[in-house]
Amino acid sequence: MSAPSRFPFLKDPMIAVLVISTALALVLPAAGEARATATTVSNTGIFVLFLVNGMRIRRGEIARGLANWRYFGPLMLFVFGAMALAGLGFAKLAAPMLPPLVAIGFVYLGCLPSTVQSATSYTSLAHGNVGLAVVGAALINIVGVFVSAPLFAVVGGGAAGEIGIEAIWRIGLILVLPFVIGQAVQDRFIDRIAAHRERIAWLDRAVIGIAVYVAFSGAVEQGLATMFAPADWAVLVVLVLAMLALALGSAWAVAGLLGLPRPDRIAFLFAGSQKSVATGAPLAAILFGPASAGFVIAPLLLYHLAQLVLAAPLALRLAKGRS
Repeated sequence: MSAPSRFPFLKDPMIAVLVISTALALVLPAAGEARATATTVSNTGIFVLFLVNGMRIRRGEIARGLANWRYFGPLMLFVFGAMALAGLGFAKLAAPMLPPLVAIGFVYLGCLPSTVQSATSYTSLAHGNVGLAVVGAALINIVGVFVSAPLFAVVGGGAAGEIGIEAIWRIGLILVLPFVIGQAVQDRFIDRIAAHRERIAWLDRAVIGIAVYVAFSGAVEQGLATMFAPADWAVLVVLVLAMLALALGSAWAVAGLLGLPRPDRIAFLFAGSQKSVATGAPLAAILFGPASAGFVIAPLLLYHLAQLVLAAPLALRLAKGRS
């Protein structure tokens, strides 16, 4: 049996993208003029990515999502409320043991929206409500563009620092503006976007990879390798896995308390517990300076990798009805 057959998560190219971009930053970090160039390329890619996102998320799907308040209301509260508070709790646990920027990264992780592609894929694999998962994840990501940064500032308090006018301006210019433009012109382009789905997926991965590379280059230059002992990495991994386990268990329990049918409960599980590096890495590149972003997104990258590793066997187990 091949490795991808034994470990379904290895089929996801995003794992390779994250590993390569992180390793490249460790070996050959962008510094000086090279960092300025890499930052410009990253910001341009982020603009294009959110323009395409605006084109491919149908306005009708957004309207249907807003109408289904019984499902999406609790899901929004879980993703941006319960998970943000969980992130704050884990940040307090991490504070005595890890660098402050890494600890506050748990708050940042908790404030992010869920994934679109993997939440939908694993919902399908688990025989869940795929339509609900698609609309839910898309709607959460739209809300996240507007909510994640101010929510992070509120929940993180003084530790998060002040998100000033300049950061808000950059978010509006690089994330919100292209998305709004994409929504306005989507009728002309949405069929072409759908026809080139695989290429668009690689656009996602390339932009994320560049954003992660730029972020970790700054962290490496600030001494990431020397600031972390092996024991620190072990603490970080344990805390990330604990937060993911809490997210999965809580999402499944909340969906059960809501009385959702099993297919909807599965959709809630994956949309509620997973976190999006596709939003997190670009947003970090805008919110934080090059010297800080790599530290802040460290919990996010580990969480994203862990959710990919665990989601496939969990989805297969749910598909067999052994949950």
